[in-house]
Amino acid sequence: MNQTFGLANMWTQGDVVTRTVALFLLVMSIISWVIIITKALNLYKTKKIAKEIECFWHAPSFEVALGQMTQELNPYCDLAKSAQEAMKHHNQQAGSRSELHQTLNPSDWLTRCLKVSIDKSVGGLQQGLTFLASTGATAPFIGLFGTVWGIYHALVGIGTSGTATIDQVAGPIGEALIMTALGLAVAIPAVLAYNAISRTNKVLIAELNRFGNDLYAFFITGARVGNSNTARSANQD
Repeated sequence: MNQTFGLANMWTQGDVVTRTVALFLLVMSIISWVIIITKALNLYKTKKIAKEIECFWHAPSFEVALGQMTQELNPYCDLAKSAQEAMKHHNQQAGSRSELHQTLNPSDWLTRCLKVSIDKSVGGLQQGLTFLASTGATAPFIGLFGTVWGIYHALVGIGTSGTATIDQVAGPIGEALIMTALGLAVAIPAVLAYNAISRTNKVLIAELNRFGNDLYAFFITGARVGNSNTARSANQD
């Protein structure tokens, strides 16, 4: 008797557990690919925006430089605005009477504001990576669970029928092994994307810190850091 095997037969002949595992892997795959594509597009835009930094420092004034930058989804522009607003706020506070006995000096205040802005940008860059890491770590085991359950379900069916010919054993067990393959198919892209995005994020975060150092030096000393080692790091507490 000819029997049909494959994904369609596994779905129609499978029980609730098998279908639940398959749906779970499908949802994990869809979400992973949405995150991968979204992060890839955002990182591509951010890397293009990074080329504006040198033009920023060649502008005649800080306001003109800000106006020339891309305003939307631009961590560099957000960092520059944070630095400008921080210094304006500190100058206004210093120019008015205050009941506080002590206030932060401009250097400490600017450093903290730059750090907050950089941390916010880093949080945006890291968004979605936890899901990719979790998918890469758990999807193979979810697929393996589906395989074990499918083999168990197939063996129970063979035992109930009372016959154990090669086609009756190999077909259902082969279908069960598909779940392991699906788990790997979900996990491998997630792991590769996680590693690639994390690597790109590290480069962008380093560039943000360098830009923060330049902004710090500009507002405190009136010049960019350049190759000087005297400027404080923008990510210092």
